[in-house]
Parts: sequence; structure tokens; C-alpha cells
Amino acid sequence: MKLQRAFFVLMAMMLLFAGGSSAQQVKTDYDRNANFAQYKTYSWEQVKTKDALDVDRIKTAVNAALAAKGWTQVESGGDVSIIAVEMTHEQQTLNTFYDGLGGGWGWRRFGAGGFGEATTTTETYKVGTVVVDLFDTKTKQLIWRGAASDTLSNSSDKNIKNLDKGVEKMFKQFPPSSPKK
Repeated sequence: MKLQRAFFVLMAMMLLFAGGSSAQQVKTDYDRNANFAQYKTYSWEQVKTKDALDVDRIKTAVNAALAAKGWTQVESGGDVSIIAVEMTHEQQTLNTFYDGLGGGWGWRRFGAGGFGEATTTTETYKVGTVVVDLFDTKTKQLIWRGAASDTLSNSSDKNIKNLDKGVEKMFKQFPPSSPKK
């Protein structure tokens, strides 16, 4: 029975990790002392990326999110300055498949033949991350940071769609509520 339970736990963990590896991850954090009610305008300082085509894509996604929150972009001297960084890295996952599970299911036993054969393969894939930092222009202090990561596709259209979704999720709870004192 213990062997059977262990098998089911292992299978559940594999499914959990396989499902979670492709899910988009979004994280945000902010300065708890910043008064976001005072900020109404923003300016772009820099977008760092290896792919020049992504500069406008990142700006477009962030501009749409901030416009939806009532913020206005100005050419320079905004209340907030934005720096965005896009990076990619390779990640690996292991997939193990069990076959030939033995002689069958028996009461209080896993099977007469044991586990059978196990085959493990390594899958390498690219993960893209975009980090958006908002700085108070006057003090140069970081007031908010959002990051979104997702598996990259060979399809540019799919990557753009995922970028837009990630930025939208980043700014969903933006601006943070006023500090409680």
C-alpha cells in the first residue's frame, strides 16, 4: 500500500510541476512610504533589451496600462521615470515516464513485477522576463517594481500577447493603496 501511495504522490507531483512550469509568473513590490496619489505623469528613461523590436512593444504595453490608470506620458520631466529591462535565460525540466508497471494491481500490493522501466528526458526551453521599475523623478528613489516571466514561444505574435498579458497583470492592483499610518 505504501508503494502504491508513493507512486500516486510522485505522479501528482509530476503533473503539478509540469502544469506550473508553463504558467506566467507576475510579481510586484513597492515602497510602502510612497504617496502614489501625488504621481500623475511619467517619462521613459530607458528600455534595455537585446531585441530592438521589443522596445516599442514594452513601451506600448506599459503605456496602455498606465493610461488605463489615468496617468499621462510626457516627453521628459514626469513625476515618475520608468526603466524597463527585458532578459531571457534557458531553463531545463526533467520528465520521467514509467512504463511496464508490473504484473497488475493487487490488494495491498503494487504489482508483481515492480515499477518496470523508467525513461527520463531533459527539456530545455527559453524563459523571458520583463522588469518595469518606476522611480520618483525628484528623489531618484525606486517606488514600484513589477516583473513578469513566461516561457518564450517560436511565435512572435504569441510572445507579444504574453508580454501584454504580463504587463496587464503587473498593473492590475496599481497604484498601490495609500500607506496606513
